[in-house]
Amino acid sequence: MEVAGAESPGRAKFALPVDSEHKATVLRLFSLASPHMRAFHLSWVSFFACFVSTFAAPPLLPVIRDDLNLTATDIGNAGIASVSGAVFARVAMGTACDLFGPRLASASLILITAPAVYCSSIANSATSFLLVRFFTGFSLATFVSTQFWMSSMFSSPVVGSANGVAAGWGNLGGGATQLIMPLVFGIIRDAGAVKFTAWRIAFFVPALFQMLTAFMIMFFGQDMPDGDLRKLQKSGEKPKDEFSRVLYHGATNYRGWILALTYGYSFGVELTIDNIIAEYFYDRFDLKLHTAGMVAASFGLANAFSRPAGGWLSDAMSRRFGMRGRLWALWAVQTIGGVLCVVLGRVGSLGASVAVMIAFSVFVQAACGLSFGVVPFVSRRSLGVISGMTGGGGNVGAVLTQLIFFKGSKYSKETGITLMGIMIICCTLPIALIYFPQWGGMFCGPSSAKGTTEEDYYLSEWSDKEREKGFHQASLKFADNSRRERGSRRGDLVTALEEKVSDPEQEA
Repeated sequence: MEVAGAESPGRAKFALPVDSEHKATVLRLFSLASPHMRAFHLSWVSFFACFVSTFAAPPLLPVIRDDLNLTATDIGNAGIASVSGAVFARVAMGTACDLFGPRLASASLILITAPAVYCSSIANSATSFLLVRFFTGFSLATFVSTQFWMSSMFSSPVVGSANGVAAGWGNLGGGATQLIMPLVFGIIRDAGAVKFTAWRIAFFVPALFQMLTAFMIMFFGQDMPDGDLRKLQKSGEKPKDEFSRVLYHGATNYRGWILALTYGYSFGVELTIDNIIAEYFYDRFDLKLHTAGMVAASFGLANAFSRPAGGWLSDAMSRRFGMRGRLWALWAVQTIGGVLCVVLGRVGSLGASVAVMIAFSVFVQAACGLSFGVVPFVSRRSLGVISGMTGGGGNVGAVLTQLIFFKGSKYSKETGITLMGIMIICCTLPIALIYFPQWGGMFCGPSSAKGTTEEDYYLSEWSDKEREKGFHQASLKFADNSRRERGSRRGDLVTALEEKVSDPEQEA
């Protein structure tokens, strides 16, 4: 149900049209309307800053490796470390969002990891370089708070687009840092610093930017449309949930595990490419450092439109075909991305490699957006846990891929890229196993058995005692708003039948 500019007792009128949960039903990218669009911009800017910090080192590796005498194995280990720390951090972040709200959870993590970025400037060995990359990588868990925040602020017709744009613009940091860090390094070097000092000073720029975004979130952010989570809990408007129950309903939902696997070979691949692509072009095609950085940047910068396009496609398929459309689109786009990855490893000319890499980036990043078009509907009560599991799966995929294909000299980088493409294709197949009783799956329609409505699915996460206390009310509203996932054909038919049943005199 949509309520234009809805107003509740004791609450201000919203600037955007909202549904019964006060989630916005539109996404206005150039608006700063509070609280929905303000949360949107704070989330993607802070995630962007964390991406810049985490991948600030790769574009400067040709200089750093000479200064610290790093071997290929040292560089591979550091790359793995940069994404491995966020595996557990993302799962923990999901639970923290469920219990404390995305505002406090994300700002705290950003401030905790900022010192590691500063410490990058004093790394003097392979071990210290690995450690600063490891602890800086924890900041990538802000992705989970970004997706949780968007799912809390935007309704089902636009939640895929909101998640896609916020994450996509945030992921731009992976491409922007390929341009920013060589530029900052060059300015500092030209100002008189020797190159082995210039790269160290350059790390102060992403560190300061990251800290600034944390303070912006604390001062200007808001957890939910009606206020901050802790204040709502104190006032009794929102019940305080139990950690054990939230974790249980997230961990026992098999759909979350499948999405974690498939996301490991969309976002996980993106993280891998961010770590290796500049050095790959620098070494294979004998490019200058700045030129290699510009080529590598084009991969990450495609997030400006590719991941948002995935979110938009997910919502568009849902409007026509429901949840089944979202699943089919995710499988198709990610599989095409895998094929292009195989091709990228096989082409041998610079021009062809750049062209294929850009096409590959569009599909693999769109698949990321499509994944989080599905995630908000897996669980209402344990949304943060499911988001954390899926996001953590992305980092697990990155760690495994780099360990298997890009650590040391067992495989050349071009062979590793080809094998990574095959992994993408194989690990996308389990999407066919995701099934929602109320909506169906890729090959099966919705169940015709009793007790398979949206209300039955989401209320199954609450016990009878919890329902008696009214803890399930938010899930009930979400179930009503998620009826759109039936698709236009089935949705119209079911709505008509429900109206006829609820008003038997209409037929007479």
